[in-house]
Parts: sequence; C-alpha cells; structure tokens
Amino acid sequence: MNDFLGLQNSPHFSVELTSDPIEENYTRQVKNASFSYVKPVTPSNPEILHVSEQFLNELNLTINDKKEFLKIVSGEQSFHDFKSYAMCYGGHQFGHWAGQLGDGRAINIAEIDINNTNWKFQLKGAGPTPYSRRADGFAVLRSSIREYLCSEAMHNLGIATTRALSIVKTGDLVTRDMLYNGNPKDEQGAIVCRVSPSFIRFGSFEIFAARQDVENLKKLTDYIIKHHFPTLGKPSKETYLAFFKEVCNRTKDMIIHWQRVGFVHGVMNTDNMSILGLTIDYGPYGWLEDYNPLWTPNTTDAQNKRYRFGNQPNMALWNLTHLANALYPLIEDVPALQTILEDFKHDYLTSYSVMMLKKLGLYNIIDNNEFLPTLEKLLHQSEVDMTIFFRTLSDKQTTNFEVFWESINNASYLSGHELVNHKTAWQDWYVTYLTYINIEKVDALEREQRMKAFNPKYVLRNYMVQLAIDDAEKGDYNLIDELYKLIQNPYDDQPDMEKWYTKRPDWAKHKVGCSMLSCSS
Repeated sequence: MNDFLGLQNSPHFSVELTSDPIEENYTRQVKNASFSYVKPVTPSNPEILHVSEQFLNELNLTINDKKEFLKIVSGEQSFHDFKSYAMCYGGHQFGHWAGQLGDGRAINIAEIDINNTNWKFQLKGAGPTPYSRRADGFAVLRSSIREYLCSEAMHNLGIATTRALSIVKTGDLVTRDMLYNGNPKDEQGAIVCRVSPSFIRFGSFEIFAARQDVENLKKLTDYIIKHHFPTLGKPSKETYLAFFKEVCNRTKDMIIHWQRVGFVHGVMNTDNMSILGLTIDYGPYGWLEDYNPLWTPNTTDAQNKRYRFGNQPNMALWNLTHLANALYPLIEDVPALQTILEDFKHDYLTSYSVMMLKKLGLYNIIDNNEFLPTLEKLLHQSEVDMTIFFRTLSDKQTTNFEVFWESINNASYLSGHELVNHKTAWQDWYVTYLTYINIEKVDALEREQRMKAFNPKYVLRNYMVQLAIDDAEKGDYNLIDELYKLIQNPYDDQPDMEKWYTKRPDWAKHKVGCSMLSCSS
C-alpha cells in the first residue's frame, strides 16, 4: 500500500490546455480558456463523515495521517502546492443552449498518476468560482450523501462512473430552497471529493464551437485523444471521426447499463455528459421502482418529462448530435458524422434487445419484436417493481405459472383485485417465455448464476438514501456506512441486508427525497 499523502502531482489538463489569465475569483464570462485558477473556501469546522475504503484499496492506497487528509479533502490545504482550478464549459439545458456554464461549485485540487491512470481529484461544494453565476458554490449534506453513495453504487453495479473518495461536513450552513417554492432554509454544508480520469463534458467542446474558438477546440480535442484515446493516432479528420465514433459507443454502453438496472439520471443536459462515457453529476437521479418508462426523478422535469427513463436513449442521441455539431469545424463532413449517429441508433436497438434477453436468461434467442415489448407493457400496466421482478426471475426456474404469478403479486404495487385484470396476458407471455427457455437448453443452475450476476438484488433506492440523510442531519452516520457496505456487493444475496430487498414502502411514495428530487443542492 502507498500513502496517499506521499503521492506527487502529475498535471496534464492544467499544463497542456489554456488557462484563464485572470486569477481573481469573480463571476464572469471566461473567453479563450479551458479553466480558471481558483482556491477552495476553508470550511469553519470540517469533519470526515466517510471515506471509500474500497476505492482506496483499488488504487492500492492508504491514509496514514487522517488530519492532513481532512485538510486536503475539505479544501483547507492544497495537495503539495497544486494550483487548483475550475473548468470552463457550456451546454444545452433542457433542450436550450445555456451559454457558458462551467464548474460553479467544483474545484480540481490534484492530478495524480496512479496505476497507469492520471486521476483528477475534485472537491464539489468547496466554494464559488468564476462560473458560479448567481450561486454560492457550496453544497448541502443531503445532496452530497446522495452523490457519494451513488457514485460507488454505480461502480459496483458495473456501470462506468466518476468515483467518490470522501464526504466531509463543513460545519457551515448553506441556504437552499429545496423545492423552489419560496421556502428557503439553512442546511448543513458538505463537500464530496470525487475522482475521475477526466471531468471533460460534451459542453467543454460546445463552448468553443459556439464562440468560434477553433484553436482551443482543436487543442482540447487533441488533448483528450492523446491522453484517453491514444490508439486513434495523430490529429486528422479521420482521427476526429474515429474519436466521435468511440464517444458514441461509450455513451451507448453507458445508457444500456442504465436501462439494465433501471437507473434514471434525471438531468441529461450536454454539460452533464462525460466525453469518456462515464456517469457524471449525480443530482436528481433515481431507480425505477414500479416499471414506468415515463418516470423522471426530477421535479424540474415533472411536466415535460424530457429525461424520463424511456427517453434516455433518445436524449443520448440528441446530445451526441450536438457534440457532432461542436466537432464539425475540425471535420467538415456532415455525411460522415451523420453515418456515425445513424450507427448509434441501430447499434443501440440491437444492444438493448440483447441486454433485455440476457436479463431473462436468454442468450441465443432473437426477439420476434413482440416478446420484449409485451413484457415491458405488462410490467408497466401491472406496476411491477423492476429490480424485484428480474431478481426473482433469476432464482431457480419454475414451469408452474401460479408460482410465477405469485411472484408478480409480490412485486406489484397494485392491489390484488387491480392486478388480476392482467393475469391472462401474463400467462400468455409466460408460455412464450418457457418455450424460449426450452429452446435454449442452458443448464438451469448455470442460467440462474448468470442471471443473478446480471440482475442486481440491491439498488440504491431514493428512500434508502433519504433515511441515511435524515439520520446524518441528526449526527448519526451509521446508516451511511451500512448502505455503503450494502452497495459494494449488489448482486450477492447478503442475508444480513435482506431488509433492503423490498418494494418501496407506502410512506415513501410521495415523501420529499424519496421519489422525486429537485436540482437544489
């Protein structure tokens, strides 16, 4: 094990890209630059609530001096005199060009080579930057707990994501109007140290294209190809096209995994889309409980439902189209870009069908275009809990429909007399399913093992995190640790954690923080 504090900086981003020449920290439009130097605000009474030991172990790191570590992840002290910075980017928000956005409350505090990867360490909630607009740059405890736990939960589900190293309570109060209803209140402040090979977004390219700053657009594109896609070769039109195709493929894979586990991001703006295909910026996210393609966890999106579960693939394509527009000055070939986008649509549909069939334990069956849509319709109409349905189906197969029907009853949020209206349709679907199972001729035990490794037993439901938040706001952090341990092995049975393998409780259906969430943090 290496001591984290004994590592040295190896800056790439802040050395190779253009910096803002103004180093005063005030809100402004930052032109012709990828980032601005800025220092975190020192919190009044920082306290570490949790550290991701799993992530430390993956990096082969340990923390020998916890007091010094606290100073760094709270923003009180720099990491070996690293010159911290906030990144400049733009973005489309809810379908409209928003202009310059940038890191309004995130500050990069280190760039370190670990295990052949250059990791960027970033404090979220550490104070204002030139990109803060009308905000204060801080974050509250509830949203920080959610991001900390969800980052690690997604990683253990096998989904590409930024990581979380630590969460710190600052000791300071932050005023927030959580539901944007004119009732602001003071909340406890917190900082998450999140870590990623890159925090570059689609919007990082869009801002330069919008400003017709082709020089910095090329500089940024060449930089990310050099460090993250080196096999693509030296800069050229062909290389840029290959780069765009790779981003499309990574984005497709990420969305497929979101749909696989029922994850809804909630704010798929172009500034929240990672160029590396990582899940980034955990705001009003959530997991499907009753299978509802129309569900969004975002109160801001409640009316239009732009970022609903069933629309995430379309939003990925929409965002990729705007990335293509941003890269156009380097490529100047609309048909070539359009072909890649068309390939995304085709490849996504094929990959989605394969993924859904795998969830059902079918590996060589080709969907007849009715089997999967019928299942999705029944899950929706019957208000069946997505996670519980597929996990129960992963258990030893039964050919007895009544046993299967009992599992549907146990997983549904409908009452028995409401659900019975769908029984005949379920029986017809189940007969087809058993026919497919028999055609496959896969050993039953092997199928069960493969399905359980593909269908998680535990996901980080919003009500679970809200319980941890409620306790933490009272000074009790035990539930944060319990959920952290739970999410490390989401595919395992974990007998001691069986209480978390259940439908959303009735009290949580409309409780703030347990279903829909705002962007306020």
